[in-house]
Amino acid sequence: MKDLLRLSNLSTEEIIRILDTAKECKEGKHRDSCTGKVVANCFFEPSTRTQYSFNTAELRLGCRVISFNAEASSIQKGESFYDTLKTFESFGVDALVIRSRENEYYSQLKGFRCPILNAGDGTKDHPTQSLLDLMTIREEFGGFEGLKIAMVGDVHYSRVVHSNIEAMTRLGMKCYVSGPKEYRESDLDFIDFDEAVRTMDIIMLLRVQNERHEKQMELSVPEYHKYYGMTMDRVHAMKEKSIIMHPAPFNRGVELCDEAVECDKSRIFPQIANGVYVRMAVLQRAWED
Repeated sequence: MKDLLRLSNLSTEEIIRILDTAKECKEGKHRDSCTGKVVANCFFEPSTRTQYSFNTAELRLGCRVISFNAEASSIQKGESFYDTLKTFESFGVDALVIRSRENEYYSQLKGFRCPILNAGDGTKDHPTQSLLDLMTIREEFGGFEGLKIAMVGDVHYSRVVHSNIEAMTRLGMKCYVSGPKEYRESDLDFIDFDEAVRTMDIIMLLRVQNERHEKQMELSVPEYHKYYGMTMDRVHAMKEKSIIMHPAPFNRGVELCDEAVECDKSRIFPQIANGVYVRMAVLQRAWED
């Protein structure tokens, strides 16, 4: 039984092994390899890509899926987070896939008898998103050593940034951040956005997560797009072999213009597709001896 709580718990060798398995899944291998397993997807905040790509991965592996709906559950009657998840464990499920607004929610779940797969906790970690980002980058560049990435936008509230920087740095990448001053973190390497556009191998745009903010950002939407949005002029200023990524959901006309979403440099939808294969890989890993 193997949990996946944060990538910092894994060696670089383990990360590469997961990516290798994901590649095999993309090649059509491992279909129905987990037939009979029952997985409970317990999402305590809204999700489309993560929740339903886990669901798709589980079905491709032959698993049976329980999809938990917090708004139609006993949470509405006052049941605690712990007791809800303990209930699913008591049902005898073979794995719990959990997303929560609370940082490190899994610290409450020590001693559970089934593997726990973190589908995102608060602003801290999003291990499967980082893995699918790494898979997409490796497909594009063949490796990681020496690549430069800038993550642009709502850095402070992004669990994607915090997961990615830790893993990407260990794999030999150089990570920078850019965006409005109210979302910066002083211990991260800052780069001007237009300089990043000209010099980075990867530009990863981030959604402004208004639902996590105590106050609205100072910039208006048109101002944000002007200073930090991927326009076609910026696309044309990028290096020849550089690419655009985004963990999604993305807001057209804010982080990037309509034309940039599926332009030649965009890998946004291939990222989403790779999420299924990465999640197939981490599910298989969960049940390894």
